[in-house]
Amino acid sequence: MSREGPTGAGVTVPPGTGLATGTALVTGAARGIGRALAVALAAEGLDVAVHYRGSAVDAEETARLCRERGVRAVTLRADLTVPAQARALVRDAHAAFGGLAVLVNNVGNYVNRPLLDVTDEQWADMLGSNLTATFVTCQEAAPLLRARGWGRIVNLGFAGASAGVARPGIVPYVIAKAGVLQLSRSLAVTLAGSGVSVNVVSPGVIETSVSQPVREIPAGRVGTVAELVEAALFFIRASDYVTGQELEVAGGWHL
Repeated sequence: MSREGPTGAGVTVPPGTGLATGTALVTGAARGIGRALAVALAAEGLDVAVHYRGSAVDAEETARLCRERGVRAVTLRADLTVPAQARALVRDAHAAFGGLAVLVNNVGNYVNRPLLDVTDEQWADMLGSNLTATFVTCQEAAPLLRARGWGRIVNLGFAGASAGVARPGIVPYVIAKAGVLQLSRSLAVTLAGSGVSVNVVSPGVIETSVSQPVREIPAGRVGTVAELVEAALFFIRASDYVTGQELEVAGGWHL
């Protein structure tokens, strides 16, 4: 685990607002959706911990974009499929600027392969990067957020993962994302009344998606990264009474 960036003051909850100041940890924030989420949270006034695994240069560019929004940003390296590193990541983000306020779990690998051809390594990676990593970071962050009386956890799911529809090309991925939804709901109940909410944003086919079956989408188009980011911001801005919910950004896909 390595950490680069300045340290600073503690966190407060401004009177009359629903959004705390403090640190937002975004996993997988070096590029793509993760970068967009990190920059959007910076624009909301939150200091940002930019997590990456191998893309140090890209992560620093994300941090630079965050700093341009007038906040502090730090880059943190970790392999989230290793629980010890995932836990250390949360602790380092919490220590970077005085306190964790928001956790966004964006990390999660994806593989599209016929079920009978899935290797042991692919199975382990899909569950490890999508579900186990989310479990570990949430478990580590929950007591920190509860202790300060305000926190927001947003986990990224997958539209239709809980529908029970067979998806033989992406079985381990769908299983992992269905697990993320169950984990998030259970954690929402565990933390209810503490000022901490836990919710899920489930993208369907987004402009960055590997496959883009537009014909299957009632809206007739793919979603934008900006639309996905707005869904995450909705949960972060909302009262903690909005918890345990899933918001699909999918244009009616799987309905």
